[in-house]
Amino acid sequence: MPLRQRPVAPIWVGGRPQHGEDEFTVTHPWNGSPVGATSWATPGQVETAVRAAVAVAPDLAATSALERSAALEYVRRRIEEESETLAELITAESGKPIMWSRVEVSRAASTFRWAAEEVRRLSGTTQRLDTDPAGAGRMAFTRRIARGPVLGITPFNFPLNLVAHKVAPALAAGCPVIVKPAPATPLSALQLASFLSETKLPHESVSVLPASVELTKRMVSDPRLPVVSFTGSVPVGYDIQQAVPGKHVTLELGGNAAALVCADYSRLDWAVDRIATFGNYQAGQSCISVQRVYAESKIFDEFTSALVEKVQGLKGGDPFDPATQVGPLINVQSAQRVHAWVEEAVAEGAEVLAGGGVPDGADMAPTVLTRVPKKSKVVAEEIFGPVLVVEEVDDVEAGLSAINESKFGLQAGVFTDSLAVAMRAHRELEVGGVVVGDVPSFRADQMPYGGVKNSGVGREGVHSAIEDYTYERVLVLPDVF
Repeated sequence: MPLRQRPVAPIWVGGRPQHGEDEFTVTHPWNGSPVGATSWATPGQVETAVRAAVAVAPDLAATSALERSAALEYVRRRIEEESETLAELITAESGKPIMWSRVEVSRAASTFRWAAEEVRRLSGTTQRLDTDPAGAGRMAFTRRIARGPVLGITPFNFPLNLVAHKVAPALAAGCPVIVKPAPATPLSALQLASFLSETKLPHESVSVLPASVELTKRMVSDPRLPVVSFTGSVPVGYDIQQAVPGKHVTLELGGNAAALVCADYSRLDWAVDRIATFGNYQAGQSCISVQRVYAESKIFDEFTSALVEKVQGLKGGDPFDPATQVGPLINVQSAQRVHAWVEEAVAEGAEVLAGGGVPDGADMAPTVLTRVPKKSKVVAEEIFGPVLVVEEVDDVEAGLSAINESKFGLQAGVFTDSLAVAMRAHRELEVGGVVVGDVPSFRADQMPYGGVKNSGVGREGVHSAIEDYTYERVLVLPDVF
């Protein structure tokens, strides 16, 4: 599909389209072509958005479940109606292959659908208190109360669905939300804001503000925004957490996800296909992209040979080609960094089984390494690139231990036919999620999603996010029993 440059997209300030003072161009990572433009929010526009969010918070929290559910369902329909346009927009600004952009759009629609359903389940709980003499006759009714305006800061790799994961739960909970999208990929978020402006919710409920680092820091520290939900890098996330210890902060900070392939697993071809695909499906630019792979000795040679063949067969090229499986990284600098890490690992003793060549612009061939020292960056850090490290382990115990030898703990995949091994992995792995019979890259948008250790705090997934955006308030009633 030929790229076309779109009109300058307005930003959304208190639910109203505006333009900032300084425009900037969004380019296509594959070839650097301009695909659109928008503008940076001014300090005055940020202040307007914050004041609007604060002012509307009581009204939004008081809206009925029917009103919120209907608005969220309306956005779901609009996403589905404009699905191909949105997919093309995601591919244009992020370089994500169109096949994966279409998946992202579908997931975003589901995220709003789940939010619409969750609103109807926010009914509160009851607890009898006469289990103690002091509580004779009393009952407690507990419901969740909106914390207030949410600041959502989102990354480039899922420019629509990760915005949906901030906005949909916030509105479901009755919280106004201000989104600060990634500067490389703001267009999808701005398009989503236009759909939200069409609903019957108070228009001040949503703002989408491409903002400078300085203005973003101001919003983070602004006491009028009691919740900060951040998805991005570890250093920035920890800076936010330390800067506002009195706020409710949720952090999704990534990882270096691992998969263990056990000798008992009967579907080795499936494991090969899934690991090859989801180590590279967004050029490795996913928090749960497969990065480390451990295979038991009995199957290591067979598995590794098949994995290398599969990786070498993945189709790269133009992200708008429906057959393309691996696209470019977000920019040239990212590709150069990933390549430098690979070269560093090789200098430290790693063996290249596939790829490893110099990037062509932002495009880098999928790479497989083995015999990599544990302290190498490609093992110890989040590479966020199309690189797999595959290593041999003696047994399941050694494999689980290797997975845990990481400062990250987001998700892990375990390919086994044994229920006992699956349950052991769930007990022992220091991660937020264990996926059996599949890669750690599996995520259902309704399930709790998040990590431990350096992978963050809090959980996404619509129900879990609603809990983070609300707090419990107890009502004690007398003379009930």
